[in-house]
Amino acid sequence: MTTTSERVTKPLAQQASQRVSQSVFDGSRLRVVLLVDVYDGAQQQFLEAYEQLCNQVASVPGHVSDQLCQSIENPSQWLITSEWESAPPFLTWVNSEEHVRMVEPLHSCVRDTRSLRFHIVRETGGPAVDTKAGERRLQASPRIGDGLIRHALTFTVKPGSEETVAKILADYASPEPRVDDTTRLCRTSLFMHGNRVVRAIEVRGDLLAALRHVARQPAVRAVEEAINPYLEQDRDLDDPESARVFFTRAALPAVHHVTAGQESPDAVRHALYYPAREGQGMRLAELLARQDEAAADDPHAPVLRSTIFQRDDIVVRLVDVRGGLDTDASHAAELTALLDGEAVSGMELVTDRRSPDA
Repeated sequence: MTTTSERVTKPLAQQASQRVSQSVFDGSRLRVVLLVDVYDGAQQQFLEAYEQLCNQVASVPGHVSDQLCQSIENPSQWLITSEWESAPPFLTWVNSEEHVRMVEPLHSCVRDTRSLRFHIVRETGGPAVDTKAGERRLQASPRIGDGLIRHALTFTVKPGSEETVAKILADYASPEPRVDDTTRLCRTSLFMHGNRVVRAIEVRGDLLAALRHVARQPAVRAVEEAINPYLEQDRDLDDPESARVFFTRAALPAVHHVTAGQESPDAVRHALYYPAREGQGMRLAELLARQDEAAADDPHAPVLRSTIFQRDDIVVRLVDVRGGLDTDASHAAELTALLDGEAVSGMELVTDRRSPDA
């Protein structure tokens, strides 16, 4: 289990590569915005739960400050903003079991939440400087992305049920890709390694709206119900709290994405599973990010784009390649030191679906 004291050693680089559209490893300060919709009449209960929570968060490594704001127009709408030294300590905390337990008192008084995370690029008074290290603590330049949001879910199924689960997950009708006027599903890739399932999605627009859209699809709901008996973590999709806890623990955020800026009609998607040593998941993800960023500048490298997903000690690298997938032996010793003794494993592709105009 990853601990909240885990730290990344240093930023990837002071100047962001134009090939990297997403990364949590540049050392920039992080601003987190949480939009909260509180049940009518539960405002005082929410305030008391928040005060208990903020006292606990204050001791989390990497936390700088936070504010609680209430709407002047609608008393049920609240805003929590917090600042962190950088993204890795926040992600380590927010994806931990400690966080799941810490926020539990809020659930009985909150109707809905929405979390947004931002690197600080500029601020009044000029660039902030870490006086000890003399390093910039603001994101050096804006990221240039492709308009896609990448996210993944991972969970395990009971040993011996892998073949049955793979068949269930492969045999369903694709959901309607159009969510609304601004959001659409672009691609869903599902892989398995042993009894671990990883489902990666690419969305253009609003990720939360897309996830809710998919959950409402009858075919998807039927698949979710069909795999329920085989899950190692029990869940009841008819119980909002049970479903929330399951999908909170299943979230596998993207922490780095890089593209070589090239396309190939013969590109093949692979997923690699990296079981990290206890407490080393973020460091392992950072190492892979450095490798991919360096490879993106090599026109002969097989990798066209790579996304690294990480939560606790689970690291998954999703890569689109031309030709065969080649492994970089130059960091083999450093990589092995961060693994828990198991070799890096290619995951088995179950299904890879794209919307027609993605």
